Amino acid sequence: MPSSQRQILVTSALPYANGPIHLGHLVEYLQTDIWVRFQKMRGHECIYVCASDAHGTPIMLRAQADGISAEELITRVHKEHERDFADFLIEFDNFYTTHSDENRELSAAIYSKLKEGGYIDRRTITQAYDPEKEMFLPDRFIKGECPRCGAKDQYGDNCEVCGATYSPTELINAVSAVSGATPIEKKSEHLFFKLSDFSNMLKDWIHAGHLQDSVANKLDEWLEQGLQDWDISRDAPYFGFEIPDAPGKYFYVWLDAPVGYMASFKNLCDKTELDFDYFWQADSTTELYHFIGKDITNFHCLFWPAMLDGAGYRKPTNVFVHGFLTVNGNKMSKSRGTFIMARSYLNHLSPEYLRYYYAAKLGAGVEDIDLNLEDFQARVNSDLVGKVVNIASRCAGFISKKFAGELSAEIHRPDLLQQFAEASDNIAALYEAREFGRAIREIMALADLANQYIDENKPWVLAKEQGREQDVQDVCSMGLNLFRILIIYLKPVLPAMTASAEAFLNVPPLTWKDCQQTLTSHKINRFKPLMTRIETAAIEAIIEESTTALATDNNAEENSMTESEADTKSPLVADPISDEISFDDFVKLDLRIAKIVNAQHVEGADKLLQLTLDIGGETRNVFAGIKSAYNPEDLEGRLTVMVANLAPRKMRFGLSEGMVVAAGPGGSDLFILGPDEGAEPGMRVK
Repeated sequence: MPSSQRQILVTSALPYANGPIHLGHLVEYLQTDIWVRFQKMRGHECIYVCASDAHGTPIMLRAQADGISAEELITRVHKEHERDFADFLIEFDNFYTTHSDENRELSAAIYSKLKEGGYIDRRTITQAYDPEKEMFLPDRFIKGECPRCGAKDQYGDNCEVCGATYSPTELINAVSAVSGATPIEKKSEHLFFKLSDFSNMLKDWIHAGHLQDSVANKLDEWLEQGLQDWDISRDAPYFGFEIPDAPGKYFYVWLDAPVGYMASFKNLCDKTELDFDYFWQADSTTELYHFIGKDITNFHCLFWPAMLDGAGYRKPTNVFVHGFLTVNGNKMSKSRGTFIMARSYLNHLSPEYLRYYYAAKLGAGVEDIDLNLEDFQARVNSDLVGKVVNIASRCAGFISKKFAGELSAEIHRPDLLQQFAEASDNIAALYEAREFGRAIREIMALADLANQYIDENKPWVLAKEQGREQDVQDVCSMGLNLFRILIIYLKPVLPAMTASAEAFLNVPPLTWKDCQQTLTSHKINRFKPLMTRIETAAIEAIIEESTTALATDNNAEENSMTESEADTKSPLVADPISDEISFDDFVKLDLRIAKIVNAQHVEGADKLLQLTLDIGGETRNVFAGIKSAYNPEDLEGRLTVMVANLAPRKMRFGLSEGMVVAAGPGGSDLFILGPDEGAEPGMRVK
């Protein structure tokens, strides 16, 4: 093993196993994957592990609502996550699950070590209890009126209107978000981890270069307030691991979730020659990095290092915290079609477009990044198609047709090629520091130079001049050598395009050091297009699909929480059907009987029908995602119900002036028709 080779273990936060992956999740996994691929290109041993976060009350309740076991739910969702990650070219060395024997054994062992060290305490506490479901309720499973401002439908720990924090017992008119019953108070013995015993260690650790400065400063606020001991147990019923010496008590999901990093790595070690203890022992010289979102900082930067320290394991080398994703400058929205699932995106566009755009936006800080869909299209088309791929397409044809695919024996502009090669150290430093956006700007500046070189030398003009064949070969060979270096620099971001470029250039898999080499007197293969432009229709199709999904998957947003968010801070679905809304919200809906006077297919749309609706002397044009269930000719003359006061929405196919109310699981089982007797167009539905 070269002495300069680093041994690095990398993790991303564990995706919660109760719903699909969306584009917000992918910020983290793509950021991590790019960094890992870069490390591997540099020749380091870099191991990337992750797992589905498979425990907690939300998973238990979701499985009950779906009529399946929790094990069936997490197995199904795990497979979906695995597929989506693979299709986005995210290359884990092991993608496992926290519901595993390895995790059970490691969690129990860490708990035992903490208990032996005197860091576990038993206390009797009073909690809210659902008398109908016969279960204790976490704070976020209780809703009521804020005791400070009176806002309705607030959760049991804080008010999202005025920002007040309180205990669930202070809520006015509190109800269980699970059953709607009024909670009662009930006592139970719980186990606590003495986090406060680690205050001094944590003060030193968070300011020893293991965190971004802004993260360390935020954690100082927690430390200054005094760390509270951490409740690590939950009462039955609960989907998780039973605590070894506490029958009927289960490890809180946030205890075994980070242990899942260790368990996934242990599972990998058992299948390979990797040494688990070598990476996790307290004095390990290996490197350990966690990539996480800013909402789970306290768990990874306070609780987790304290647990590791108390159990005698090594602590992370660094925890890299990133911000959230907005779309078109706003929080992702289902109604606007910008709450986009990974699969909806993949149904219409290459994953590498998004990989590149995220890379161009990401820095080393915790700031949010914005997916502006117009900018996304323009930047990918300009940078990747118009600049990088354009270099190869402009040069390859001449080499293939005129020189049988043979590159020149000499480099036409050694000084320019050297400039490209010398940029490797700076670009590598930016990748290492997770300053991907700055790295992309450096790479695109080089791409501009390469295109400028080709424009200045004009091989298409030289090819028409007598006796200039060698000049044509030299210029195009030079262009392809510049292209090759650009591809090396982009390989962590664009692995699939790089593989196609490697096949075209007829070279083995490129490593970072290959940027110092040249291709001379070398045979290339025939060029095939490496990437095509993003068409507006594809983006509109993604939005259309995401909007249509609202009718059949109203819980997509709530069921896509990352690593136990649902058990700690995220809104919980009030029942298996939908979120609760207030009566005041409901009466705002103007539901009208509508007669379908015309129905037709929409050219270019897979799921839409165009309906002309008569609502009593007025007609409305509505696009409805019901093509899978109805033929247009079967709808004309029938009655349905529409939301008449919905703001018009401009779509690629025209203006939609309302929404048809639909019910059913989707596909052919989708129902929009109302009664034909005793109803007239325009009548309000009450």
